[in-house]
Amino acid sequence: MSREAEIRSRLEAQFHPEHLEVLDESEGHRGHAGFQEGGESHFRVRMKAATLSGQSRIARHRAVHAAIGAELMGQIHALALELEA
Repeated sequence: MSREAEIRSRLEAQFHPEHLEVLDESEGHRGHAGFQEGGESHFRVRMKAATLSGQSRIARHRAVHAAIGAELMGQIHALALELEA
């Protein structure tokens, strides 16, 4: 399973989002630190999930990182998060 698909699967299972986009933005970082041939090094997640309601921005980011898991987080260079409750 690709990293993009794995991120999507884990976030869907944890948050049951109303809206979820997982974008591989790796190609835009070609030549920069952390770029990996074949992509899957830089991601943007746009998610709207009621389960994030009442949480601070930092708490939301921590929840997403926890749902993705340390092992998978260690395989990617950058993760931009746009989160709504």
